[in-house]
Amino acid sequence: MNTFKKEVQQGLEANPKTLPSKYFYDKKGDALFVEIMNMAEYYLTRSELDIFKNKTEELIQALDLNKGSYFELIELGAGDGTKTKELLKKLVHENYNFDYFPIDISANALALLEQDLKTEIADLSVKTQQGDYFEVLDTLKANKNPKIILFLGSNIGNLTDELATKFIYKLGTNLNPGDKLLLGVDLIKAKEIVGPAYNDSKGITAAFNINLLERINKQLEANFNLNQFEHQPEYNEDEGIAKSFITSTTKQTVEIKAIGKSFQFKAGEKIHTEISRKYNDKLIQKIIADTDFSLARKIMDSKAYFADYILNRT
Repeated sequence: MNTFKKEVQQGLEANPKTLPSKYFYDKKGDALFVEIMNMAEYYLTRSELDIFKNKTEELIQALDLNKGSYFELIELGAGDGTKTKELLKKLVHENYNFDYFPIDISANALALLEQDLKTEIADLSVKTQQGDYFEVLDTLKANKNPKIILFLGSNIGNLTDELATKFIYKLGTNLNPGDKLLLGVDLIKAKEIVGPAYNDSKGITAAFNINLLERINKQLEANFNLNQFEHQPEYNEDEGIAKSFITSTTKQTVEIKAIGKSFQFKAGEKIHTEISRKYNDKLIQKIIADTDFSLARKIMDSKAYFADYILNRT
């Protein structure tokens, strides 16, 4: 709670105002995001699932997996494992020698995933790891077993390019030469396709964004009038970055009792909540240029909306 309070205060005192996107995910936010993933307009999950479902053999070949050699398949932020299950089923069915290590900050998410996998893929060896990605990887590095890291869902796109480079570089320090990273990213494409994914016709993404203010109201005793703020997404195709804002529709003052401060908003003033970076080959090469990874392969879905890049740890 103290971190939440501190980061909300820092964000609202900044100019321009910001709020961290990680705080979207309370119980209501989690449920809304499940709705988002099932929306007709939200192509991202379906696109990567298309790759894992219909190009499973191509993924296995690109990862250079060998049935005779043991490896660790490690997923960062495994969630419910919908996409990964397609790969896991094939690997188990074809008798590959591996353990699956899902890493997640949420113990609850891991427990649900483990139970689910016991039912769906009974012969799979699952070793759940709860905690920070890098702390867990650091403990696994010492065993020197070959590792395949999965970082899916274009989660890297929530970072600026500079932070993405730092993240991938840090991943490399926790791996050994010959290990691989499967990086799932959303590709740069037309505004007509990207825009509705962040501003759907039913207003689910708007509710998801505005729920952040509702959470601050509940947990930090604030008095945000939710009717006087609106969801405002923006996407610049040339830049390739989708941005989410919460905009004040009027001049107003908001009090946050837990912080002991009031915050002034002008009419039309924006709170920046999230970025969702889109990529192409040139950007990926730029991001990995100063890391210990080289680009080995790119596998796209049937519509070429999404790509899974295979990176080798050099």
